Amino acid sequence: MVDDPVPLSELRRALVIKLRHHGDVLLSSPVFSVLKNHAPQLEIDALVYADTAPMLTLHPAISEVHCIDRGWKKAGLMRQMSAELALLSKLRGRRYDLIVHLTDHPRGAWLTRLLGARWSVAPQANDKGRFWRSSFTHLYAQARKRHTVELHLDALRRIGTYPSTGERRLVLTPGAEAEQRVSTLLQQHGLAENQFIHIHPGSRWFFKCWPTDKTAALLDALHKAGLQVVLTAAPEARELELIENILAQTHSPLINLAGQLTLKELAALTARARLFAGVDSAPMHIAAAMQTPTVVLFGPSGESYWAPWQVQHRIITSNVHTCRPCGQAGCGGGKVSECLTTLPVERVLGAINELLST
Repeated sequence: MVDDPVPLSELRRALVIKLRHHGDVLLSSPVFSVLKNHAPQLEIDALVYADTAPMLTLHPAISEVHCIDRGWKKAGLMRQMSAELALLSKLRGRRYDLIVHLTDHPRGAWLTRLLGARWSVAPQANDKGRFWRSSFTHLYAQARKRHTVELHLDALRRIGTYPSTGERRLVLTPGAEAEQRVSTLLQQHGLAENQFIHIHPGSRWFFKCWPTDKTAALLDALHKAGLQVVLTAAPEARELELIENILAQTHSPLINLAGQLTLKELAALTARARLFAGVDSAPMHIAAAMQTPTVVLFGPSGESYWAPWQVQHRIITSNVHTCRPCGQAGCGGGKVSECLTTLPVERVLGAINELLST
């Protein structure tokens, strides 16, 4: 037990800050559940980037989701300052007793000082200097090769709150509107729940992606095995081009929903899939949150940090590239990761068949 715990039972409001990408934000969802379970009276807010908000909205433990729009910087200095001041005023009005900052983003230190919370916790960041260290009442160590969910929960352990195993599940609520849209789409395409494979081959980082010809070969093999496939991608030009390249190399019938779904709808879809297959990406974490069995290909990123969380899964990695996980943007920074491009179709298909048979 820590010798300086935070008395959660005496607190009224807490703010959890997670300024990262979609998957990272989703992996913070157990923090809210644990806080609420251990302090039911606590109103817990989140502060995230606006584009990642769907990862946490409708979370039953969250009172409000506050957003920073990355587009503010492009709106001109005066508009950015106005938006920043409006956000600060709203946060100050909430009168937080506790701030949980889950990254080393410098905004967290400034906000902690400006909001005047009695208690605050953030990761140790030895390179941030004295200003960082003196901004928080508690600092927690970031252990190596520990899953990101556990690293987030270490913030709570540092202040004397210890999660049980059952509290560590990812939480993502699609909502009624997304559920209805996906129900309609499945009906339109004649798809039954739990009767299709969800394939999402893309990632915002292309050095995490498998070659398009191998994805196409996998689709052909799945069709030959009598399995129906639904293909998805983010509504972004590069990912849609990736899908077009895949489709050009396969003649197998499939349902292409690339670029047509919101994040909430993507969650509702994958929740109804028999299995999800893809690369290390936010949709993979969404599949884990929806408890859909998952097959994932890992290249330069590390599965010890980012593996599918608390869901049946199979991880495919290179048997010969001992340099991985290197964390680099492709070999030599060249945007192509040989530890991914050399992964054979047969191994991925085998993992899918193995999970389907369990």
